[in-house]
Amino acid sequence: MGLAERRKALGYSQEELAELLGVDRTTVGRWESGKIKPQPHQRRGLAAALGASLTELDALLALPRATGQEASEAQSSDHTGAGDPDEMIRREFLRILTVSGVLTALPLDEARALTDGVHRGSPADFTRMNSHLWQVYQLARSKGAVYPIVRDQLTTLNEALAAGTQGNSRTLLSAAADLFQLAGEVSFDANRYADAAAAYSLAASVSKDARSYDLWACTLVRHAYVDMSERRYQEAAQVLKAAERVADRGDSDLATRYWVASVQAEAHAGLGDLAACERALARAEKVQYLTSGCANGGWLRFDGNRLSEERGARYVQLGRLDLAEATLKQALGQTALASGHSYRRRGAVLTDLAAIGAQRSDPEQLVGYGREALSLAQASASGYVARRLQALCTKLGPLSKDHRVAELRADIATLSTL
Repeated sequence: MGLAERRKALGYSQEELAELLGVDRTTVGRWESGKIKPQPHQRRGLAAALGASLTELDALLALPRATGQEASEAQSSDHTGAGDPDEMIRREFLRILTVSGVLTALPLDEARALTDGVHRGSPADFTRMNSHLWQVYQLARSKGAVYPIVRDQLTTLNEALAAGTQGNSRTLLSAAADLFQLAGEVSFDANRYADAAAAYSLAASVSKDARSYDLWACTLVRHAYVDMSERRYQEAAQVLKAAERVADRGDSDLATRYWVASVQAEAHAGLGDLAACERALARAEKVQYLTSGCANGGWLRFDGNRLSEERGARYVQLGRLDLAEATLKQALGQTALASGHSYRRRGAVLTDLAAIGAQRSDPEQLVGYGREALSLAQASASGYVARRLQALCTKLGPLSKDHRVAELRADIATLSTL
């Protein structure tokens, strides 16, 4: 029995299963056709809906694609075929990214031989352009809007690397690693974890070759976020330990090591270690003693102004609601004054406050803060806030019987995480 057969045996239509899981109907169709696999955070919900263990779910997903009527149903619900523009852009994006990684590693004469008719580019020009792209990414309400721009910059970088006029200098390698890291961020926000991990791995490798330790450490931190998004906190802690060692070799005037510490706090909270979490937060707070260099306008922007919301989120993770609520309300006031990425930040804080309401079985608090977060997710089209809200729906428990909570859950289910 395959996924479609199991669904039908339980009496679900694709629409009903999709609504239950908070995904689009097309997503269910693509699971059943074998074109995509459920993301890690979707697997437990899908298994529960189908009355299967995770091992049994793997078996259902491993069966050959549905045939006959089931295949026709899946085909009709799958609007992301080979000719779909978004999928074509994604494939081209990954192709360009892969070529860039090869060109940074090849000797100059081999890199030049790979392409003809390329344009010349200055490493300093790439550095300035990358800094501008990070600012665009930071300010964009919809992070996906930056996707084509980053792709075009990758194409230009490929041409400069292949031309070899700059000799693959450290400056150009650092610019390449910077851009790979941004490419990873765009993919991560779109819930494409495998793509993000590939980009971060390339960024780490090239940063190492360029001996750019702060850039290398920041790339490792972002790679750890991929692990944490899949609740692999032990693996994330190992990556962050490596990032800590690399950051110690970097520029002591930059905030890199303090950002590493703030993310280590999240990994420790995921492991249920309050003492280690507090120690990491205390290290992160030392960023306030820096007189300059907290941000470089691009891949490093940590200046400590988000630490109160980070601390509150960690307390929620640890179930310390007594500590979390006051901290998060303070952070909420700070996000109201923040510029640029305040939609994403404020949405995350509101979701955490809603989660406290869920844990306290307080529907008023849950719905009040949840509705505000939902409005921000709809306005920004942020996959990050949408994922946070959908994770909140797994914690509603008996509150789901309250009609206001049920309506909120239904509205969250309409959000796209892509």
